[in-house]
Amino acid sequence: MTAKRQVHLAAHIPGVNNTTIWSGPDAGSQIDFESFEHFAANAEKGFFDYLLLAEGLRLREQKGLIHDLDVAGRPATLSILAAIAGVTEHIGLVGTLSSTFNEPYELAKQLASLDHLSGGRAGWNVVTSSNAFTGANFRRGGYLDLADRYVRAAEFVTTAKELWNSWADVAVVADKATGRFLDPEAIARVEHHGGQFDIEGYFSVPVSPQRHPVVVQAGDSVDGRDFAAQHAEVIFSRHSEFGEAKAFYDDVKGRLAAHGRDEESLRILPGATFVIGDSTADAQEKARATSLAQVSPQTAIAFVEQIWGRDLSGYDADGPLPDIEPSVDAEITRGRVRHENPLAVAKVWREKADAEHLSIRDLVIALSGRHSFVGTASDIASEIDHYVQDRATDGFVIVGATNPRGLDEFVAKVIPELQDRGSYRTAYDDGATLRENLGLPAVVPGATSLAREAVNQ
Repeated sequence: MTAKRQVHLAAHIPGVNNTTIWSGPDAGSQIDFESFEHFAANAEKGFFDYLLLAEGLRLREQKGLIHDLDVAGRPATLSILAAIAGVTEHIGLVGTLSSTFNEPYELAKQLASLDHLSGGRAGWNVVTSSNAFTGANFRRGGYLDLADRYVRAAEFVTTAKELWNSWADVAVVADKATGRFLDPEAIARVEHHGGQFDIEGYFSVPVSPQRHPVVVQAGDSVDGRDFAAQHAEVIFSRHSEFGEAKAFYDDVKGRLAAHGRDEESLRILPGATFVIGDSTADAQEKARATSLAQVSPQTAIAFVEQIWGRDLSGYDADGPLPDIEPSVDAEITRGRVRHENPLAVAKVWREKADAEHLSIRDLVIALSGRHSFVGTASDIASEIDHYVQDRATDGFVIVGATNPRGLDEFVAKVIPELQDRGSYRTAYDDGATLRENLGLPAVVPGATSLAREAVNQ
């Protein structure tokens, strides 16, 4: 009998969006460590592969003021992950860290350090930070053009790997008798001279348990898919509807062979929300209540303003979309990716609202507050299993509605259903790294020419 394909799950702590009901009665602090500790402990109790933490590099602004609807002020990602490493044993720790507003040497050092301190559980969600508004907080100011972001990202990842691979496994001797700590012949000097970076010298951190952190990527453009096929080990996809998920899965996995990779070298995990009920009708009623809590009238108007580029506070959220056209050049919201053609987006939204008789608020719920899985725990487990067994995904990044207890019910009710179906682990393997938990191939020691030369000397 052929073993079932195993479901891989990640737990996402949401940030600046309307999936988090931060003001709900069950919500806790978005800042205190005890919230992150509970979230991580619960995800580990549910045998998730990793938790994913986003990071914003600037507070968003709307109409010239701090966007007061965002969950903002969260401590720095790597600091939180390092603290979580000390209170967990198995779960992977993946941070969203920009390749546009970091430098490869410093970030490679921090991620290698996290991999050491966590016993091989570090991961890096590579993002390219699209807006110049964020760049105003950094030395170079607002940049990069769209076409250049993935050029820098690709060279960033390549450079980081050169640094991580520059130490051979045998480099640390630590021989007390001879007083010799390092074998300098087993450490390659990194000399990277490219279009984006010039680095020359020795990396300062020994090879870590995974040799390098698991590389996660979230882009969806053609450039993003090519980047993922070459560099990513996990893709955080936005395609959670079955048909779209299957098309994305086939497209990206079909690109792997050109880079000498096979299907099992990459996991594709779409983001997914859920609502669990005692019956289908109960779940649907809860889903509607949750969506209304996530998309308040104020949230709905602010969401539409981001396309219209105008102050729409005078409009009724329970009424129709504005009959005026969007302002093409206005940038009413800063810190969020702006649609390239707001007129075209408004046209599509109007057509959808007219066809389905949706108010502004209903439309925003349909666009951003609709839940991926709604049903009983058994229903949800069956759907997840269906996606994985039919190769539309390798699993999901699960997003709860509240912090820090938004995944508690999922772990208590859906995880046992998946285990009963034989498609989900019932324990972690002792000492397994994140890459091993994901079933990904190990990084070959000395994969770069620099390290290979060092090993062979």
